[in-house]
Amino acid sequence: MATSSTIRENLQQVCQKIEAAARRASRKPEEILLIGVSKTHPAEAIREAYNAGLRHFGENRVQEWEGKLTAVADLQATWHLIGHLQSNKAARAAKAFHSVDSVDDWSLAQRLDRAQSEKGTGGKLRVLIEVHMGGEDTKSGVSEADLPELAERVMTLPHLEFAGLMCIPPLHENPDEVRPFFETLRKLKEKLEAHIARPLPTLSMGMSHDFEAAILEGSTEVRIGTAIFGTRPKNP
Repeated sequence: MATSSTIRENLQQVCQKIEAAARRASRKPEEILLIGVSKTHPAEAIREAYNAGLRHFGENRVQEWEGKLTAVADLQATWHLIGHLQSNKAARAAKAFHSVDSVDDWSLAQRLDRAQSEKGTGGKLRVLIEVHMGGEDTKSGVSEADLPELAERVMTLPHLEFAGLMCIPPLHENPDEVRPFFETLRKLKEKLEAHIARPLPTLSMGMSHDFEAAILEGSTEVRIGTAIFGTRPKNP
């Protein structure tokens, strides 16, 4: 695990880069939410990042997060599920997370809505729709063609708050090669907003290696793991 001083320094550097990218894009830095991707890192690392000022955290797997949650339950943080979610784990996800940022089919959305209703808290579960980009078989997400229909149907679910779109584009060492995918998602959001006649505040795109390019293309949430927590453990 990275030391507390290293996590604090890394977080400061990431925030500085976010601010610089925002200025380049003539945007306000406060428009961009930083989600620290803590998957495979221990609860102690989450606490260290929280103490350094981070308030939003992203995890990939329900089971892994359930194993950490008790150790950080006292923190006033927001927990995001950013990895692919199987429908049979929807109830557990609704219980353990404040936001599910990777909804990609109608069955999953229905199960999340039902699970949120059964919690009895009265609040809504925030969700993002993940859009499949780049044609990679290993990536999940709804197709661009099927996005409007899924969005319309998700909006009918009373216990979900549909807030926007998310994508994980193909990995390229040169961030400029990823920018067209970010541009495409931004345009899809704009087109979808016109279609459903309501604004979507969230455009979640950009990770440790390309978040500055994502900000230039309009990202409102960046998901940063390695640049904050260091290299992931090989055997989580």
